[in-house]
Order: sequence, then C-alpha cells, then structure tokens
Amino acid sequence: MPIEQRGVDTIPDAERTSGPRDLISILLGSNLCLGVIVFGWLPVSFGLGFWASVTSVVAGTLAGTLLTAPLALVSLRTGTNLSTSSGAQFGVRGRLIGSVVGLLLSLGYTALTLWTGGDVMIGTLARITGLPDNGWVHAVVYAVLAALTVTGAVYGYRLLLRLSKALAVAMTALLVLGLLAYAPDFTTAPAQGTPYLLGSFWPTWLLSAVAAGLSGPIAFITLLGDYTRYVSPRRHSSRSVLRATCAGLVLGLLVPQLFGTFTALAARSSLDYAGPLVASSPSWYLIPLLLAASAGSVGNAGLMLYSMGLDLDAILPRATRARATLVVAAVATLFVFAGHFAWDAQSAMTSFVLLLTAIGTPWAVITVIGHVRCRGAYDPDALQVFNRRARGGIYWYRAGWNLTAAAAWATGAAVGLAAVSTPLYEGPLLRLTGGVDCSFIFSGVAGGLVYAALTPRADAAGVPAENPSDALAEL
Repeated sequence: MPIEQRGVDTIPDAERTSGPRDLISILLGSNLCLGVIVFGWLPVSFGLGFWASVTSVVAGTLAGTLLTAPLALVSLRTGTNLSTSSGAQFGVRGRLIGSVVGLLLSLGYTALTLWTGGDVMIGTLARITGLPDNGWVHAVVYAVLAALTVTGAVYGYRLLLRLSKALAVAMTALLVLGLLAYAPDFTTAPAQGTPYLLGSFWPTWLLSAVAAGLSGPIAFITLLGDYTRYVSPRRHSSRSVLRATCAGLVLGLLVPQLFGTFTALAARSSLDYAGPLVASSPSWYLIPLLLAASAGSVGNAGLMLYSMGLDLDAILPRATRARATLVVAAVATLFVFAGHFAWDAQSAMTSFVLLLTAIGTPWAVITVIGHVRCRGAYDPDALQVFNRRARGGIYWYRAGWNLTAAAAWATGAAVGLAAVSTPLYEGPLLRLTGGVDCSFIFSGVAGGLVYAALTPRADAAGVPAENPSDALAEL
C-alpha cells in the first residue's frame, strides 16, 4: 500500500471513495482502546457509583455529539480537513486557531493512549512472564508502541481505515470477554474510601459529565473532517453522513467508556486504573488484555497522530504530511514519558480535558454557525490560499484574518477558562455557579453570541449553494 501523499489540499472527487459505513467503522474501531476506556474510570475516581457514573457519561456524550457531529458536514463540502475549512469563518490565516487547537487535542490524547496502553501491557507481561516493572521497560514499551503508531499514521487514511475495520470486530470480542472476566467482582457501589471529588454529589456528577462524557466528542471537533473529506457529497447525502457520524461517536465512545466504568468498579480502581485492572484480571484473560492494550492503542493513537500531522502541515505549509507526522510523533512520545514519570494521572487527565474543552468549544460553535450561514457552500480553492503561500480570495478578510471571529473565539475561550474547575486550577466565575463547572456551556454560548452579534448574516462568507434547500436541511 503506497504512502498517502495528500496533506491538507483539496481531495478530488474521484479519490473520495469512502462512505457512511466507513465513518462508523473508523469511529468505532479506533476508539475501542484503553485510551478511551480509561475515561470510564474517571467518574469512579471522582467518588461516583455505577449508575451515577453511567448517567453522567451518557448525558455528556450525547450533549457533546449534538455539538460535534454537524462539523462532519463541513469537510464533506470542502474536501479538506476541518482546521483548513474553518478559514471560511476565521480567514485563511485565522484558521491557524483551529490547527493549534486540533494539534493540542490530538497531542494530549495520543500521549494518553500510548501511556495507558503501555502501562497495561507492562503490567500484563509482568504477570505472565515476570518482566520487571521499571523505567527501562516502560521506555522500551512506549517506544515500540510509538513506532507502530507512526507507521500507521505515515501510511495514512487508507491503512488506518482497514485497521479500524479489523479492530471494530476484534476489540468488541475482547471487551465482551472482559465483561465475563470481571463480572464476579463487579459492584454498583462507589469505590470504598473515595469521597466526592467536589464535596457533594451534583457538582461531582456534572464534573464527570464534562470530563468523562462531553470531552469525548469534543476531542473530535477537528478530527471528523479528516475522514469525511474522503466521502463524496455527490454519492452520499448529508443526512446519511450526519447519521453515521452520530452513530459512530455514540457507539465508539460509550461502549469503551462504560466498559471502563464496569471494570474500574470490579477492580476497585479509585486512585489508579491500569494497575488494579491487571492485578484483578483472571489468568485466562491476560492474553486478551495484552492484545487489547497493544492493538487498540496503535489504532487509536495512529489516527490521532495522523490528524496531528495534518494540523502541523496546515501550520507549516512547506512541510510534507509525512515529515510533520514524524515531528509530532516525537513530541507525543515525550508527553508519554512525562505522563508516566512526572504527572499525577487523575489530576493531569481531568485538567487537560476540561481546559481543552473550554478552549475548543467556542471554535466548534463558530464553525457550525458559519456553516449554517453559508448554507454549506464553500469555495474550496479560496480555502487553500495560505497553503499556496498566496493572497486574496473571498476568505482573505483582513490580511488573512477575520478579526471578528477570532475575537469571538478568544472571548468564549476566556469565559470558559474563567468558569472551569480542575484539580489544578479553578476559575473566578465558579463563585457564580456554586462551584459547578459550566465552562463548556459558558464558552460555547459566549463565543457563539459574540460571533452572531458582530457578524451580520449578509457578511457571511460563502458561495451560492447549488441546492440551497438541501444545504439548509443538513442541520
């Protein structure tokens, strides 16, 4: 299979051979991994029992899907990734905001996947073979996982799609076996000795809904376009793509996360997930657990690295996608080592997802508003001006920036950061909400309202839609 040569340039219609079923496969198969499963542990570590954990994760995932899924329709129309597509709203240079947000999101989740998968692999190998659990072993396993991940990311979309299809079947079978393996020790009660992280039930439940539920779909705000740019709008309707995206996000996130909640309670994992998961596993499940930790991590991290390579390629047009992928892979590997040797797992994960959610949500809201206003019609050639190191076009605005959209995003991000509650930082607006984290609501509403108020509908950049009624029906 040849290495994908496409970066963030527009994909010709002849090469857009994927369909809605491929979207479900890639969103399901790539997410059945420990890097997503571990988010199901977060509610348990916050002090919640099974049913409170389930309701918070489900509520957050559904809310996040409603916000995130429409973004899949943007790249369906533009034929390029979402950060580049956002140039229609932010300007061909202002879309660098989306590239940086996407790069940070993918960087954090790639490191988390390799970190979690590597730790479970080492713990499992220690039980099977007596392999010592020390720094050198961790370094070797992380490096091997990173190398396999880079291979998939460099080869590109086609290889990653094939891998995701295989993982959708194989990982589902491994998770079903996992339910049988941990069922004898399962309990619905909270982990013993784990008080509510925020002192009482509802603030902790809302924290779980955001950190463990909403953060899952939000992680895809810049990723969905990497897949839908390979779907042809001439052969597949917007409705079918939207339905497939919703189904893929809901199944791909809830299945692994609820498995994580189930196993966390069965293993009594309050302070750490990987260690108790391995220690409480029956001997017959160790090999399946090893396979799940290795293969699932490579599939998920490969897609994240692929997206990171595209985002860096968008920031540095002179770089090729393959070279950009190698650079971000090295940075992500460094984050893996920092995550193992320097950070507290729960605090680092919770703070990361809450802060990135506050920053990313207003960007997503503004991009969706712009998509509705231009009725799903874009000028793909004008979106590529920055990549060609040229000037002009309908998305040039002022020196390549739509300052109004950038200011609206900055306002939303600042409001979100001022309302966030993490183990490491609490914003000043928490006094107005009684300590309840409403940062994603505040950031999205503030960013969207400022953008809508300051950007008249008549000024919304776009090109005449070939079929306006169909474009409006997308959302």
